[in-house]
Amino acid sequence: MKIGDVRAMTPDEVEDKVHELKKEQFNLRFQRATGQLESTSRVRAVRRDIARLLTVAAERRQGKTIAAKPSTPKPAKEKKPAAEKTEKKAAAKPAAKAKKKGK
Repeated sequence: MKIGDVRAMTPDEVEDKVHELKKEQFNLRFQRATGQLESTSRVRAVRRDIARLLTVAAERRQGKTIAAKPSTPKPAKEKKPAAEKTEKKAAAKPAAKAKKKGK
């Protein structure tokens, strides 16, 4: 869940989502205790989602207005041609060998 998505929610939706995530957190604790938990990273993600939701709810109660930005995927990085990569690696190898000889 992204912060932009949370800020776009209504206060009632935030409250419902917190309630839903707290139930999920409760179930995950029981699964961990009984050894049935498969995705341990989900415990951390749920905890952080709850904190994110509660933070936005607290900001709204204090009257802070932060514009909701829709979440957008990050642009893909430009790939360098293979020739440039090999040139950089070749230039770095002699320097590394010189360091080893000096030791």
